Amino acid sequence: MASTERLRRITDAVRGAGRLSVAELAELTGASEMTIRRDLDVLAGQGVLERYRGGASSLLLRGEEPPFALRADERQDAKRRIAAEVAELIADGESVVLDSGTTCLEVARALAGRRLTVTPLSLHAANALADTPGPRLLLPGGEPRPGELALTGPLTEASLAALRFDTAVLGCCGLSAGDGMTAYDLADAAVKRAAVASARRVVAVADATKFSRTALALVAPASALDAVVTEEGAPDDETDALAAAGVTVRKV
Repeated sequence: MASTERLRRITDAVRGAGRLSVAELAELTGASEMTIRRDLDVLAGQGVLERYRGGASSLLLRGEEPPFALRADERQDAKRRIAAEVAELIADGESVVLDSGTTCLEVARALAGRRLTVTPLSLHAANALADTPGPRLLLPGGEPRPGELALTGPLTEASLAALRFDTAVLGCCGLSAGDGMTAYDLADAAVKRAAVASARRVVAVADATKFSRTALALVAPASALDAVVTEEGAPDDETDALAAAGVTVRKV
């Protein structure tokens, strides 16, 4: 099992149970207890869990998103394929509002060097684009969330309300035809809604895991989306339901 997959499995298991021992996690993952102890140290450093002698307890509530640093190493190949496909959908000269999150960070990297106007909604994406020739950056105001560095708050929302974009590229925490696009963080959801309201076209990016989740805060119903770019492993029943609702679905 790859280390990133093991860290995710440990995170999910400890969050679900509340607390687990090193021995229980070793049995769950097939790793040695020494490896599990190192993994727990890593996750404790990221604020995911708290160590105690012989095990760990979760610091994440059921409806909370794992830290950016943990998610950034997950499903990288899928995220890069999704980002490349999104870049193909965007024509030179467009104005684009680009959401926060790890998949949208890959989209930022895929857009580097393009002749575009981009408003990034995270400092991670802004940094990815700042030193590349081509894009014109328009930075919104707002307060960056620790770790995530997503820009949120009334200054961000006001910045988006003052602009009109050709395309909004949005990440999500959950996505389905029935529940629409959802997010864990209320402030993040408000910024995403502002981006939807200011764009002529809305493109959602989501790896396969997002279709099995519905987070707390509604961003937009499926009918508000023009396209969804996902990976081949996304569940057919969910993507077919989105297509039936009039959303263009691209699997890469």
